[in-house]
Amino acid sequence: MTQVHVIQHPLLQHHLSILREKTTPPWLFRQQVRRAATILAGMATSDLPTQPVPVHTPLATMTGARLACRIALIPILRAGLGLVDPLQDMIPEAQVWHLGMYRDEQTARPVEYYCKLPHDQPADVAFVLDPMLATGGSIAMAVEALQQWGCPDIRILSLIASQPGIDFLCRQFANLNLFVAAIDPELNEQKFIVPGLGDAGDRIFNTQR
Repeated sequence: MTQVHVIQHPLLQHHLSILREKTTPPWLFRQQVRRAATILAGMATSDLPTQPVPVHTPLATMTGARLACRIALIPILRAGLGLVDPLQDMIPEAQVWHLGMYRDEQTARPVEYYCKLPHDQPADVAFVLDPMLATGGSIAMAVEALQQWGCPDIRILSLIASQPGIDFLCRQFANLNLFVAAIDPELNEQKFIVPGLGDAGDRIFNTQR
């Protein structure tokens, strides 16, 4: 069964409010994305498997723990790139595979233009990274690609999701974990999340018109 985890951490909600504010400049927006993503990632990785390893401290030998799974980060280009660095800071061994999609302005449907997943050796856990889960179309395409790759554990990290997008993914897939900081109630006619925060990619990369 697909699980939706809304993270109500006070620091996450604080950083999200700054992200939503339309006067937040791009440099601060990027910092806030990093801060929010770090908190979200901490929650999304809390049940990853570990294995015991010997650790030699300056004073004694003890048993520590090391991650026992192969992890892939799958940013949805381009906005998902803003979530990669904080995840790699926490999991330096994680591999990064890219999926490029853009939204057709006429149909609001995602169009895939780039896919860089290997043909074999699927990751044990894949984190799909997209700051905004609007219609759910782009993420659905990513999940389908990861399922074909053979990845058994697929987790979605988004800062803000729409309720229609959440409902769509829950209908489409039976075994996902979605981690979000907030669920907003609706999409407007242009399929932007309301109240949302606007176009995350434009705000991250300072390409607003």
